[in-house]
Amino acid sequence: MKVKYLTVLILVGLIGAVALYYWANKIEIVPVAESVVSEIKINPYVLEDNAGCFQCHGEMKDMVGAHAQSGCVSCHRGNGTALTLEKGHENMVKVPGNFADMEETCGACHAESVHHITNSIMATNSGLVNVDRYIFGERETPDGYTHIKDVGQTAADNHLRILCARCHLGKEKPEPKPTNELSRGGGCVACHLNYTDNALKSHEGLAEGKIVASPHHPTMDVQVGNDHCFGCHSRSGRISTNYEGWHETMFRVGDSLPEGETFRDMEDGRVFTKKEEDVHHTLGLQCIDCHVYSGVMGDGKLYMHEEDAVKISCEDCHFSGIPNTVNKTDLSRIEKRIYAYRDYQQSKMLRVKKDSSAIINSVVKEDGSAHLKSKFSDAMYLLSAPSESCVREEGHQDITCSACHSAWAPQCAGCHVTFDTEKRGYDLFEDKHVDGGWVESAGGFFSDLPSLGVYRYPDSKSITNAIPGMIMTLDLSNYPGKTASDTGFHRLFSPAKPHTVSKKGRSCTSCHNSSSALGYGRGTLTFVTNTTSPHWEFESEYEITPQDGLPMDAWIPFLQERNNRVSTRLNYSPFSIEEQQQILTVGACLTCHKEDSKLMMRSLKMDFKLLLNQMTEACIKPEFK
Repeated sequence: MKVKYLTVLILVGLIGAVALYYWANKIEIVPVAESVVSEIKINPYVLEDNAGCFQCHGEMKDMVGAHAQSGCVSCHRGNGTALTLEKGHENMVKVPGNFADMEETCGACHAESVHHITNSIMATNSGLVNVDRYIFGERETPDGYTHIKDVGQTAADNHLRILCARCHLGKEKPEPKPTNELSRGGGCVACHLNYTDNALKSHEGLAEGKIVASPHHPTMDVQVGNDHCFGCHSRSGRISTNYEGWHETMFRVGDSLPEGETFRDMEDGRVFTKKEEDVHHTLGLQCIDCHVYSGVMGDGKLYMHEEDAVKISCEDCHFSGIPNTVNKTDLSRIEKRIYAYRDYQQSKMLRVKKDSSAIINSVVKEDGSAHLKSKFSDAMYLLSAPSESCVREEGHQDITCSACHSAWAPQCAGCHVTFDTEKRGYDLFEDKHVDGGWVESAGGFFSDLPSLGVYRYPDSKSITNAIPGMIMTLDLSNYPGKTASDTGFHRLFSPAKPHTVSKKGRSCTSCHNSSSALGYGRGTLTFVTNTTSPHWEFESEYEITPQDGLPMDAWIPFLQERNNRVSTRLNYSPFSIEEQQQILTVGACLTCHKEDSKLMMRSLKMDFKLLLNQMTEACIKPEFK
């Protein structure tokens, strides 16, 4: 009996001590509300493990699903049974999900996903690092496997540190806050943290140092909206801005803008003008409606470049013939979890050709028709088959969907990059100002149809969009350890998928009669027939660049080739001389015959060489030296 009374006295003393502590610190003890506990159905054991947290945070709202049931300490760590604020917050993780604590926090329940994302291209930035070092002459190849966390202080690595490393998914997010255009890093919460209107109000109050009696917690869920992608993907290839139909200008926020155009001010000071948006965006599709789990989160494998890591392709949804499907019983473990979480009911889905992943939000019906269900609404989209002209076997089988259906692509030329010792830079890795910084100046922005280039494989090739990724002067002369001789001119194009898909493909003449498409740059391409030797001539729109004798926006000389480094990929190059001649021979026919004429339509269904054998005396075939 004495032991029992002693226990009671100790408990009374502890309760009194806790009450005295909170009274002294003027913090109100909030009891665990029955309604809150009942609403989120907290497991009794979880409630016990987080009892200390609930003394202050008992009215926390908006946590739903498994995250509500798992309690505070499963994500935030700390000591959930402690009776003092200091003890309770010992070793607490303020922003769970950063790479530094990802395995300990998110990985406790999502170990496989943590493994996938830490090896993903968004985490390693392998291609970004290698291409940058390649341009700076610090690597002989843009290929290979590298991790951005391992960059040092060479000129290329310093360039990455000052200008590029902010988009590294492993960059720590020190404070919890809503996603905006400037958001970068944060690991899991970079994508999966969402704020309701009430959570935003709570966040604003806490940020101002106010005591919020019944705070609303942001949710952790799979509703990854386009705003989460925008911060990183509105840079470099500008995929997010392209998708929404915005093209970057040379203006800055605050400048006087011309009338007659629609402009958008970005939070980082850039100004964009309105262009044609992607047809999928017009329909209301979000990024994650198309991009499957393995292509976004990764699959645990390391990839050199982003095109290697992306899984989805146009043909996976827009197919002809029998669909490539997977049954719900054959989904991977993670796919089954996503399927169940989203409460899907369909038994058969489309399968991605590249890695056999399931397009979980697709529905394949008994008649073979397929639909795509929005992950943000109940909207269903019928997946149309490609037109007959898209699946022809002669002449165009190597052309990607993107090469034909991209309405425009962001482009620039004539850039200058130099190191300025007088400039104050900011090291994005160490989060501090440093002496010296990089200055980049652009020669101008364009938004035309892109050029075309060729991926060359041992047994095949693939023609896709090419944009001038690096037509620039790289001046390293002022970087420590460098001299005036460390300055060079580069003319490299990059493969691209602009995300400006148009339902109607580009015209025949926009490829076969376009100097820009062939890589010569903008200008006038003329088929000269009033001569004994019919031939093509080209007059550039831009002046010749003295460093290499080519027009500012060109990739290759007219009807010639370039050797050595021509692109940011070893297996990607401009058209060969033979390919240029073939393209321009068809272009010669198009100077007389309309592209929808019977003759030109017949040329799509047969070997073009056989058609040339049927030329009449009126036909003129170009000659090439």
